[in-house]
Amino acid sequence: MTVSEPIRHVERAVSSPPISRPRRTPRLDDTLMGMALLLGPANVIMQLARPGVGYGVVESRVDSGRVDLHPIKRARTTFTYLAVAMAGTDAQKEAFRRAVNQAHAQVYSTPDSPVQYNAFDVDLQLWVAACLYKGGVDFYRMFIGEMDDEDADRHYKEAVVLGSTLQVPPEMWPADRAAFDRYWNDQLDKVHIDDAVRDYLYPIAVGRIQKLRLPDVIRRQPEKLNLLLTAGFLPQRFRDEMQFAWDDRTQRRFDRLIATLRTLNNAMPQFVRRFPFNLLLWDLDRRIKAGRPLV
Repeated sequence: MTVSEPIRHVERAVSSPPISRPRRTPRLDDTLMGMALLLGPANVIMQLARPGVGYGVVESRVDSGRVDLHPIKRARTTFTYLAVAMAGTDAQKEAFRRAVNQAHAQVYSTPDSPVQYNAFDVDLQLWVAACLYKGGVDFYRMFIGEMDDEDADRHYKEAVVLGSTLQVPPEMWPADRAAFDRYWNDQLDKVHIDDAVRDYLYPIAVGRIQKLRLPDVIRRQPEKLNLLLTAGFLPQRFRDEMQFAWDDRTQRRFDRLIATLRTLNNAMPQFVRRFPFNLLLWDLDRRIKAGRPLV
């Protein structure tokens, strides 16, 4: 592979062999580092690309958890979930599961909804968990390196907690990485983003905060950078649904940006790299003890 050849990690199957020598034995929580926040908008798009998830969020009655209305609070909830699923104690997982269940109880379709959905639908929850796992593998390959087959298989089996921390029975998690790839490809046939969901997602893709009004001259460049990152972390199937333009030149720009960010990430002390995930678990314990809402 030449340095100028675009690297499309997001298009690789999770069961594909390593393209370079693995660096070290991975742990499930390796991806709990601040740079992983950059994948957030892309992963939200992937999750909401299933219409049942998309309209469940767009029509949500839980205003306090809407990313378009409360982006910081929603980000805290999502990334706390990842921290709890990957590195939390059993007590933390149980407390967070109860809190999520209370919020999900209010998320269901009405007769006027374009699609039928329910937040307790384990099929949709499995899709959300699969998106989180796929995004985690892509991030690992971009920022840490490759895994050999043995480590990748172990990492995959550990990832079952991404679904079981919600209501997904462990037996629903595809049996191995090859089975996951088959599941993923089958689910792509169910992906569709219509105008309503696309309009909801675009501000998230460019990092636009609804209540923050900035002049175009200030807003334009940060949004261009955010869109490059968001689109770069998306497989082409999802870019097409979002109507994002992408070509080899743009891919090379994305690859150069990721190389720079990877260098910066590697230069950070570990406790800095793992921020804010290390803080989120501490904050979760504080909220549990104080009886404050967790989501």
